[in-house]
Amino acid sequence: MTRVAITARITGRVQGVSFRAWTEIEANRLGLDGWVRNQPDGSVLALIAGPAEAVTLMKERLSSGPPHARVETVEAEIAEDPGRTGFRITF
Repeated sequence: MTRVAITARITGRVQGVSFRAWTEIEANRLGLDGWVRNQPDGSVLALIAGPAEAVTLMKERLSSGPPHARVETVEAEIAEDPGRTGFRITF
């Protein structure tokens, strides 16, 4: 099983809509590692690592987000795998 890691910047109405909590739940369901945090510019930034298939699925889910979010873009790039750290909200 190949592990990969990405950083994803999500823009749109993604703060104040439980996006980080939703991301943490979804990532844990998929067995992913990494973190998610709000950015000062109103975007959300996430580091997502794990099996390639699960990372791809999570990236697709980020395009929708939780019910009250309105995602405009998800920009992803390859990142360094943090290893098996679990997934958490950071500040």
